[in-house]
Amino acid sequence: MNQARVIEYEEMLRSAMLSNNVELLEELLSDELIFVNHLGQWVSKEQDINAHRSKSLDIAGIEVLEQEIKLFQELAVTVTKIALNGSLATGESIGGEYSYTRVWKDVEGKLKVVSCHCSSSV
Repeated sequence: MNQARVIEYEEMLRSAMLSNNVELLEELLSDELIFVNHLGQWVSKEQDINAHRSKSLDIAGIEVLEQEIKLFQELAVTVTKIALNGSLATGESIGGEYSYTRVWKDVEGKLKVVSCHCSSSV
């Protein structure tokens, strides 16, 4: 586990979210994922992926503003502040600054997100 590898996986995740790449999201998210979104709701891997599959959430842009990475044996913790913009299937625009804390775990040579928490940075 090293910082460059974690940055590579963070970028793959960002790219998958922007392009609604469900196959890549399936690979990057652990089956045991626990995601707490910016509203405090607990979201499973399947629920998160379904939002991308159905395009109920269309993310147009994710700009990384700040990022810190802490490495542990088979884990890495990233704290990332982003500027996000996009829209919901209803046509409602979404956007703002958010902070994400992710726990990445090395699973058989590949990194997977096992936990994620998002909060508004307003």
